[in-house]
Amino acid sequence: MLRKIGLHAGLVLASLAILLPVFWVVRTSLVPESMAYSSDVFPQFTWDNFRTLIDNNNFLRHYGNSLIVATGSVVIALPFATATGYAFARFKTGGKAARFIMLATQMLPAVALVLPAFTVLRSVGLTNSLFGLTLVYAALNLPFLTWILMGFFEGIPVDLEWAAMTDGASAWGAFWHVVLPVSLPGLAAAGVLGFILSWNEFLFALVLSGPETSTVPVALAALQTSNGVQIGRVSAGIVQAILPLMIASHFIQRYIVKGLTFGAVK
Repeated sequence: MLRKIGLHAGLVLASLAILLPVFWVVRTSLVPESMAYSSDVFPQFTWDNFRTLIDNNNFLRHYGNSLIVATGSVVIALPFATATGYAFARFKTGGKAARFIMLATQMLPAVALVLPAFTVLRSVGLTNSLFGLTLVYAALNLPFLTWILMGFFEGIPVDLEWAAMTDGASAWGAFWHVVLPVSLPGLAAAGVLGFILSWNEFLFALVLSGPETSTVPVALAALQTSNGVQIGRVSAGIVQAILPLMIASHFIQRYIVKGLTFGAVK
């Protein structure tokens, strides 16, 4: 009994430690800037930080840029990752060397890739454009999504495909009508993770975007001025930045959990 009480108490304390910073950010976004560092929980309630952020800092434009870039990168990368992951899982395409090379690309630091990416985009006239940034994010997400989906496809019994082909389906038909419907939880999990990675990325957005095409992380960094950090506006921006991630996770959390554990046990 005491062990269970201690375990639950530890879990409660750990949860509070995780939720306290989130609560304090929300609290700071809802109080005047002059009271942001006050020890009172809610000295005064106001929406001024949100209004100022939207009216004076054009935050909605940056918000829309992030939505376009993050969604577009997933739409572009996910089909290629699906095909590549399936080829690795079923046909062992390229052998272990191809898998290692795919994984090794994720080990390269972003600072080593951002200047070559800038050079390539400048040569084709896609700097300071949402489409260019979307292509870069899709390329960055492709190895990660491929590696995740490869594990999902390896967890699907190949007997299902053989049964479909025995009934007259082609290899493509078995993949389209059998494998893809079964792997939808994995595709949903990979898509959400790819969206989060693109939504939170900062360095490439800082270098490759301009004032009209910058994303939410760059817009929040710009709130650090010579007079200090505008902590109220930053907190309001953070609250709005995490909102789509919370909404997406809430609606498809069962697919995420199922997808992340899909290929774990065979």
